[in-house]
Parts: sequence; structure tokens; C-alpha cells
Amino acid sequence: MDQQGTLPDNSEWPSGWFAGKRVLVTGGTSGIGAAVSRAFLRGGATVTAAGIAQSEIDILLGEPDFATASFKLLDVRDGVAVNALIAGLPGLDVLVNCAGIIRRGDELDPAVFDQVIDVNLSGTMRCCAAARPLLSRSGAGAIVNLASMLSIFGGGLVPGYAASKGGISQLTKSLAIAYAPDAIRVNAVAPGWIATPLTEPLRADPARANPILARTPLNRWGIPAEVASAVLYLCSPLASFVTGTTLVVDGGYSIS
Repeated sequence: MDQQGTLPDNSEWPSGWFAGKRVLVTGGTSGIGAAVSRAFLRGGATVTAAGIAQSEIDILLGEPDFATASFKLLDVRDGVAVNALIAGLPGLDVLVNCAGIIRRGDELDPAVFDQVIDVNLSGTMRCCAAARPLLSRSGAGAIVNLASMLSIFGGGLVPGYAASKGGISQLTKSLAIAYAPDAIRVNAVAPGWIATPLTEPLRADPARANPILARTPLNRWGIPAEVASAVLYLCSPLASFVTGTTLVVDGGYSIS
């Protein structure tokens, strides 16, 4: 895998698994979300990548991997917009909820805390609820939510982010039960320290980056494609009996 987080040619997913599958990725125009969108596109899926900023979309428009993607602007805090976007899709087989924010330090302010919860946790629930009817019609729908290693332990500078990601892990379990009668599997991935724009300030500061690497058994930062591979696994036939789980992708950080 290259450092841009793309999948190498020798790690393509069998196109038969995702060819014709209709996929919506929220937060799908940057970071991990963009890697997930790219991976599904390379696997033959029809992908709608929804993002908050036109500038992110403009960057991806120039990439060959995204030539067949459909791009939408979406603020997951806006329930009306969420419902309208999803209702306008001709069908849906997979929903991946990657939209999220973090406000290090500022989240100790209750107002900022509420904003983070609204995007990360409530936004995920809005999208799941809106997508349920379409996913049910697919006959084998799949949802993957983006949790975090902070679903497992706390973060003193990010109480809103940690609470939202812990909530996503529990939401995933609850919706897995609730949506099972509709043949919809609901899982989550919990990334660790991944090289994205979100972690750029940490990676650029040796005083902060070195302790992270020292604690990580694999002794490196992950890349978005490694998280995307876990997402595709959970949406593939290989995971047909997997639901309600949170798959940790952190190089061993959370167990060391």
C-alpha cells in the first residue's frame, strides 16, 4: 500500500463481490471515507460519496479512481437533507458512515461537546434510520459505522469524540439486533492512529508522535486503505454471519 492510502494492484477485491452493489459513503470525500469510496469503486461498486465540502469533492474529481463516482454535498446534522439524499437513491446495498469531526481541547466546552455528538453519533443514527428501508429492499444490506480506539478508552482532550465513538459501538450492537429482521447486518470498524489530515498535527510533532509509535506494536501509523479493507471485509460474503461487531484496526495500540 502506498502512503496515499490507495489499494495496490495486487490487493484488489474480487469484483464479483461488489459489482452492481450500490454504496453510500458519508464523509466519503476525505481521509478514511475517501479511501473507503475508492476501495468500493475499485471493487466494481456504484458509489455515492457524500461530503461536507465542495473543495474535497473538487480534489477527487481529478482522480481516475473516482471517474464513475457520484458526489453529493451533505451535512449529517441536517435530518431533512439526509432523508432527501437517501430517498433520492435508486437503491442501496451498503451504507458506510464515515462523517465525523474532532475538536481537541475545545470539547470540554459543553456547546462544542454537543456539536461533536451531533455529527458523529446522531449523524450516524440519522443516516442509518433513513437508509433502513432501501437496505431492507436489497435483501442483504450492510451498514458499517466508523468507531475508534477511543470507543475502548477515554481521551482527556476529546470527551465529545470519545463519547460519540463509544456510543457508535453500542449503537452498532443495538441496530444489529433491530435491523436483523430486515436482513441488514450492522458492524463497525475502530481505527487507531491513521495517517490522515485529521492526525497531521500529531504526526508533525515528534514529542507527540514518538510516544504513539512506541506504544503501537506494529511501530507505524496505519493508512486509510487498511481501514477500508476492514470495511470491505465486513460488507463482503466472507462476513455474511457477522453482525454487531466492532473490528479494531489499530496496529495493536489498544492492547499494549
